[in-house]
Amino acid sequence: MVMKLYYVYIVQCADGSYYTGITNNVDRRVNEHNAGINPKAFTYGRRPVSLVYHEIFNDILQAIAWEKQIKGWNRKRKRP
Repeated sequence: MVMKLYYVYIVQCADGSYYTGITNNVDRRVNEHNAGINPKAFTYGRRPVSLVYHEIFNDILQAIAWEKQIKGWNRKRKRP
C-alpha cells in the first residue's frame, strides 16, 4: 500500500506577504505559483514566490487543521 503524503507550505511573495497552502506535491505547486496560471490567485501579482516552510503529513485532516492554524497567524509569526 502506498501512503499518500500531503504538504502544508508557506511561500513568501515578492511584496513580503505570505501565502499558506496544502498540496500533494510541493515542488510542482511552488512552480505553479511562479508560473502565474490564474490571474485571480493571491500570488499572481506578487510573484516570484519562494518556499520558506513545509511540513509533511500522511493524514489529510491533520494537514488541513495545521493549514488553518497557520492561516490564523500574523505575518511576524510566519516569518522563518
